[in-house]
Formats: sequence, structure tokens, C-alpha cells
Amino acid sequence: MAVTKVVMPKLSEAMESGKIIKWLKKEGDRIQGGDILAEVETDKADVEMEAFGGGVLRKILAPAGETVPVGTLIGVIAEPGDDVAALIASAPAPAPARAGAPALAVAAPSTPAPTPAASPRPPAVAPAPMRPSPVTSAPAAAVAAQPSGGRVKASPLAKKIAAQTGVDLRLLQGSGPGGRIVRRDVETAGAAPAAMRAVPDAEFEDRPLSQMRAAIARQMPLSKAPVPHFYVTNEVAMDRAWELREELNALEGQPKISLNDLVIRACALALLQHPGVNASFRGDAIRVFHRAHIGIAVALEEGLITPVLRDCHAKSLAQIAVESRDLAERARVRKLRAQELSGATFSISNLGMFDVAEFSAIINPPEGAILAVGSVRRVPVVDEAGLGVGRRMALTISCDHRVMDGAMGARFLQDVKRLLEEPLRLLI
Repeated sequence: MAVTKVVMPKLSEAMESGKIIKWLKKEGDRIQGGDILAEVETDKADVEMEAFGGGVLRKILAPAGETVPVGTLIGVIAEPGDDVAALIASAPAPAPARAGAPALAVAAPSTPAPTPAASPRPPAVAPAPMRPSPVTSAPAAAVAAQPSGGRVKASPLAKKIAAQTGVDLRLLQGSGPGGRIVRRDVETAGAAPAAMRAVPDAEFEDRPLSQMRAAIARQMPLSKAPVPHFYVTNEVAMDRAWELREELNALEGQPKISLNDLVIRACALALLQHPGVNASFRGDAIRVFHRAHIGIAVALEEGLITPVLRDCHAKSLAQIAVESRDLAERARVRKLRAQELSGATFSISNLGMFDVAEFSAIINPPEGAILAVGSVRRVPVVDEAGLGVGRRMALTISCDHRVMDGAMGARFLQDVKRLLEEPLRLLI
């Protein structure tokens, strides 16, 4: 049987390296094609890495915790009698353990005399020690830090509340199963007076970039700087869409519909009518897509991820509701599949849940456009009946001027607006 090289796979367009979270097989284990060998952390998700050949896992060349470039040999699968010595010898040596690089590079306050906070810190994985205020002792949830060396264990609701209240999850001790931070932990910490909260000894700290944040830092300048953005904003009357959503959600046994599901469906239908918006710049050509694969921006604690909901043009509103919710939930726990990490032809970023009136999003190359969705607001409106109150939502499309012109983006936005204002069309 042929020797199988196990290499770090390229699981997304922007992926340059991957971190091995853990090996699920050990040296000497019998492997079959399709077996899950390891879990890999990419810039977007934690992905299971499959074996593409059978045999015995003869050698693991990159241990758990190591980050290696895409294409690097990390393991060898072969039969016991196969000679793999030369292949193993040709593999690059593993990077030395970064014992001298602390998980948090902490800078001490500027004082004439040294203080405990300014003394050198060992290369530990725990954050800087915390001290309670002398006024009174803080609640346990506000003073005991989460161990670093991994992501903070917290429920999605706890993360949302922490983001809204400004509570640092890394400083909390969870009371849920396995030390997981839950809602009551965040609410307890958020309710504590400022004088009662733990204050770090250091004046500031330098937090190393996560894989995801590092990828964002690399990719965004490649978009905002060289891509000539232009923006078109329109206001949508959402009264009928709001009423339709409430009626649909009152039906027993039917999936719950979000406003974002309505926007996804409207964009998918509009993209079929305006294929020039469903396009990307390819140097000497414009690639026009005939299927609507829509990226849905999901905010995570460590950054932003845009998993892809494929073939939205061919899915009903109910299908979109079920699949988009599943996609977002798995994105939050970093359990996306490889095919969901890339391949979007258009993206949607919705900040309406944060009471954002309107904003402009940055295009995610190689896509040609992205739609920014604001909140639905009750505002005074003037129509044929006079002055009243209505529900309005701002949509702003960011377009790559190399791919399309203003009129094309505006016509697309007009059709999205029409579909949302006549929402029964979304059920056809």
C-alpha cells in the first residue's frame, strides 16, 4: 500500500497556517481512509482533519499545540513494512516550543520604583494576578480569572450579555458545568460597583492575536485599500415584513423566522435578477456567478466569521431559517465544516440586534459586494394618510467599483427593498 503524507490542509481561501488542537489517533494506530485524525484550528473554525489513505499512523511530526504552515508534512501513514525513514528525515523540524513567549505580554505602570507588577513574569499561561479593591471583597465571579491557554468557556447568552455590559469574561469564574460561564455569572459581575471589581496590577496588556484576528488583520487591508468601494443606502418600510414574520412565527410546528432570514431570501432572489452584483473581479475578467452562495457574518468573541449558506436562491424561507440558525450556532462553537468556510458570492452583515441605525461594511474579497443591515426602528413617517409611525430599516450595499457601477448597485438595492416591502413574494 502506498505511503500517505498527512499535510496541513488549506481549509479556507485566507488560511495560511493551522494549529493542531489535538490528535485523535496516536502513533501505531490502524487508520482507514475517512478516519478523523486530528482537530485543527484555522482562522475561522475548528475543523476535523480526515485521513485520505489507510495504513498505520507511523509518525506524528507536529505535536498538539503547534501551528504550522499550510502544506507542511505533519504525519505519515504507511504499512509496518514500508520504509518511511527518508520521508520523515526530509520533513522540516518542528518549531521550538515558545517557552519565552508569555500568553499575555503585560506592561507595568510607569513608576520610579519597581513594583510587583513590574517584576519579570514567568512564561505562564495564566493572566496577570488580580487584586480586589480594599473597599470590600468582590463577588467570586468578578475576581477569579479563567485559565488561559484555550478559549473562554461561556454560553452564547453569557457572551452576548458580556459584550453589551463590558464585562471581561477572562476575569470570571464560571459556575456552570465544568466551570462554564453562564448568564448569572456575567450579571453578577456586571452588577458589581466599579470599586468592587478586580483591577489588574498592570496598566495595560498586549494580547496575542488569535488565528481569527490575525487573518482579519491580514485580509482587511487587502480589501479596503486596493478595492475601490462605493456605497448605496436605501430605507425600507418593514411594517408588512414585520407583520408577516409574526404571523409565520405564530404557526405551530414551523421554524422561527428572523428578520435576517427575510433579508437573505430577498437578496438571493434579487441576485438572480442582477447577476452583475453576484460577481467578483479576477484581474482580466469579471466572474459572474449563477448561484447565490451567501456569507452570513457572525460575531464571535475573538473576531468575525462569515460562514457560507449555499444555494440560497433554491431554498425556501423556511429552509433558510433552519439552515442559517444551524450555521450561526455552529460558527459560535467553531464547528463549521470545511465547505462552509469559503465560496461565498455575496455577504450580509447585520448589526440590527445592537440597535445600529446604519453602517457600511467592508467587502470580503474576492466577493464584489456586501450588504450592511441596520436595526428596524419605529420612526415618524409621512405618507398619503398623513403623519404616522412606521418601522424602517436602513440597508447599505458596499460595491467593488471594478465589478459594478452605482446604477447597478442601486437597482439591486431597489429590488431587495421591493421584496421586503411586498414580503409575500418571499414565500413564492
